[in-house]
Amino acid sequence: MTPTCFDLFDLSQTEHAALFEGVSYPWDVLKRLSTYISHSLRPVQLHRTVGRTYIADTVQLGEGTVVEEGAMILGPAIIGRGCQIRHNAYLRENVIIGDNCVIGNSCEVKHAVVFNGAQIPHFNYVGDSILGYRAHLGAGVILSNVKLDRQNIFLDIDGIPTDTGLRKFGALVGDETEIGCNSVINPGSILGKSCVIYPNVCWRGILPAQMVVKNQAPIEVVSRRTKLN
Repeated sequence: MTPTCFDLFDLSQTEHAALFEGVSYPWDVLKRLSTYISHSLRPVQLHRTVGRTYIADTVQLGEGTVVEEGAMILGPAIIGRGCQIRHNAYLRENVIIGDNCVIGNSCEVKHAVVFNGAQIPHFNYVGDSILGYRAHLGAGVILSNVKLDRQNIFLDIDGIPTDTGLRKFGALVGDETEIGCNSVINPGSILGKSCVIYPNVCWRGILPAQMVVKNQAPIEVVSRRTKLN
């Protein structure tokens, strides 16, 4: 059974709950994101800047947010209050960031919705995705958004392959889900609330809430050979 928006996300933890109203499937939110932002954007910038940055005119930044040296925010983007946009972060088009979020060093975010308190802190790529309340990505986590054959992304719904209508679709990451370092979440994945993905996992598909995904790759330990003179 395919999770709904209500199964994945606490909509009280975003000021943009209207974006989720009336959708048939949670990934349909991505189809209306650019239109929603164009209607909702109020380009006021109440943030504090540290060092040299690039912030486009089509960017809304909330009070108490700090944008650090080297960050580039192309917009259109709506960024909430009390966020940290750290050194060399790259925020591309059609991004909504909630309150008290972290977008960290050398992270790229594009066409995405990030709920309050979510963290994208180190060397991450988040494309065409939604991160729920207090979701957290470990260092190097990639939410891959395009298949190698560049075709539309299909999901298995009640045993039937269903076309999402999206060629670019990363992941829907439920509230308080933790994804370990260097994991790759493949296009069209859905992770339920409060899941844990171990480091170095390569995941594809729908994961129910409160599941743990472990990497069972064996580790071999051998004696170190002494060099001969």
